[in-house]
Amino acid sequence: MSFVSTVTGGRKLRADAERNRRKILDAAAELFALRGIDITLDDVARHAQVGVGTVYRRFSCKQELVDGVFEQHMADMAAGASAGLENDDPWQGLVDFVAFTCEQMAASRGMGEVFFSCDEGREQIACARERIVPLVDQLVARAKDAGALRPDVDANDLLTLGKMVGAVIDFAGPVAPDAWRRYLALALDGMRAEGQARTPLPEPPLTSDQIEAAKIAQATKPYRSSR
Repeated sequence: MSFVSTVTGGRKLRADAERNRRKILDAAAELFALRGIDITLDDVARHAQVGVGTVYRRFSCKQELVDGVFEQHMADMAAGASAGLENDDPWQGLVDFVAFTCEQMAASRGMGEVFFSCDEGREQIACARERIVPLVDQLVARAKDAGALRPDVDANDLLTLGKMVGAVIDFAGPVAPDAWRRYLALALDGMRAEGQARTPLPEPPLTSDQIEAAKIAQATKPYRSSR
């Protein structure tokens, strides 16, 4: 075999490998969005329409796959926090970041699961989170200094707020995908400093029929196994 054909063949193999890796990550992202992270590498292989061995050659365990998919999500969150800091209005910069984070969770069920899980064994996610924390601290400090945020609010309150909104997304999502925006606005109003104007609620309240439908959807969710 000639040198040229060897090089060409090597490039093709690398291109094929990268194409398969991309297919696997895209398939995993779709499954994480729909079902959360409680899926198997076999599930991903089927969804990506590649052999199971192909998945295991590129990702030795599910955690590597989770890191690969959600490292980009965390990087986007860091970029969102940086954009908030560039907003001339400190309150709006904070609100935009929180809303962006909730939008990420609404778009991907797995995003919330990763964000609110411990970082043990998730080095890439932990590093990404470490980049976000100082930016959120700055967003909170700016809003307080501007007199827009209650002085007793802490950056960790935003984490808990995200968890609360995540619960609304999980409950109301099947019947009213944007209902979380109403409850986020209510919660943010509670964090505003005294004397600040309230925000018009962006979504209507859930109707009695929607609440009943959401209860049924919760009760009929399929059991998910981590095996």
